[in-house]
Amino acid sequence: MNQPGLRIVQVLPALESGGVERGTLELARYLVDKSHQSIVISAGGRMVDQLIRQGSKHIQWSIGRKSLFTLRLVFRLRRFLQEQEIDILHVRSRFPAWICYFAWKGMDPATRPKLVTTVHGPYSVSRYSSVMTKGEHVIVVSDMIRDYVLNNYKVNPEKVHRIYRGVSSSKFPFGFTPSDKWLSEWYRDYPQTKETFIITLPARITRRKGQQDFIELLALLKSQSVEVLGLVVGEAKKGKTAFLDELKKLAEEKQVSDRLCFVGHRSDLREVMAISDIVLSMSREPEAFGRTTIEALSLGVPVIAYAHGGVEEQLTAVFPQGRVDVGNIEQAADRVISWIKQPPVVPNKHPFKLQNMLEQTIDVYLKP
Repeated sequence: MNQPGLRIVQVLPALESGGVERGTLELARYLVDKSHQSIVISAGGRMVDQLIRQGSKHIQWSIGRKSLFTLRLVFRLRRFLQEQEIDILHVRSRFPAWICYFAWKGMDPATRPKLVTTVHGPYSVSRYSSVMTKGEHVIVVSDMIRDYVLNNYKVNPEKVHRIYRGVSSSKFPFGFTPSDKWLSEWYRDYPQTKETFIITLPARITRRKGQQDFIELLALLKSQSVEVLGLVVGEAKKGKTAFLDELKKLAEEKQVSDRLCFVGHRSDLREVMAISDIVLSMSREPEAFGRTTIEALSLGVPVIAYAHGGVEEQLTAVFPQGRVDVGNIEQAADRVISWIKQPPVVPNKHPFKLQNMLEQTIDVYLKP
C-alpha cells in the first residue's frame, strides 16, 4: 500500500471457529505483513493465540454479549479509538456493530476512523440488522448478499462492495495429500475410513446446515446397495447438543449408524477433505458464501451442493456439474453413484483467491 502505518481495528463477537473468524485472521495477517497495525476486539477463543503469533494485538472485551451492560463499552471504545488514533474501524457482526456505531457516531467527524462493515449473511430484515448497512463502506460477500442489502435497506449502491471470500492456493493446493504422520494418526482413530469411499459434510451441528438430509442421503445410498462412509465434521456448541442426539437417533432409525462418523470440530479440515472422495454442502437455507465449498474444489475434491446462495455462485463459476436442486436428495444420490463409477474432473484453477479478497478489502479502506 502507498499509505503505510494505518491503524486498523476489526471487531467481532469471538474467535472460536468459523468462516468469519478465519477471514478476520487472514486479513489481520495481511495487514501486519504490509506494515500496518492490526488490532482485533473480541471475547476471545481458540484462535487468539494464532492471531497474536501472526503479529496482531487482541483486546478481550465481551463486545458481542447481548446485554445492557455491554453498552458501557460504547464510551470505552470511543476513548480507545481517540487515544489510539485508529484509522479504520471494521465491524463484522450486528451487536458489536451497534456498540461500534454509537461510539463512532459520537466522535468528531473530522478525526474519527472510517467505519467499514461486512455483511456476512442474510440477517432477519429489521432495524437491529440495519446497523450492518451503516458503514461508510459496506462489504458484501456474494451477489446474494448484495441483493439482500440493496433490496431491504436504503443504501447507496456505490458504497456497497462485493468482495468474495478467498482461498489460499498455498494452503489449499490442488492435489494436496496429507502427510504420512497425519494419515497414520487419522487411520488409528478412524480405521473404518481406510480404503472406503468417503463423502464428507463439513458444517457446524445446527438445524440449518443439512445434517438430516445427509443422513437421508446415506440411507438412500444404502437402499441401493451403494457402499459409502459419511463424515460430519463440525461441533455442536455448548448447550446445543440436543440436536446432535437427534441426529444420532435418526441415523439409528435409518440404520446407517455404521456408515456415519461425527468427528466434531477439526483444525485439520483440509486434510479430512483431501482424503474425501466427495464434499457436500446441504444447507436448506442459502449460504452467504460457504468457504468449505471452494476450499474443497481448490484441493481438487469434487463438490455436490444445493444450488442456492453463494455456493451456487461458486459452482456456477468453477464446477457447475456439482449443483443439485435444494432438498433433492434423490438427485444428490444419483450424482454420488455416477461419480463413484466415473469421478469428475475438477478444474485446477478458480477465481476465488485469498489475495484478491485481501487486496480488494484494502482498496475499500483507502476509498474516500
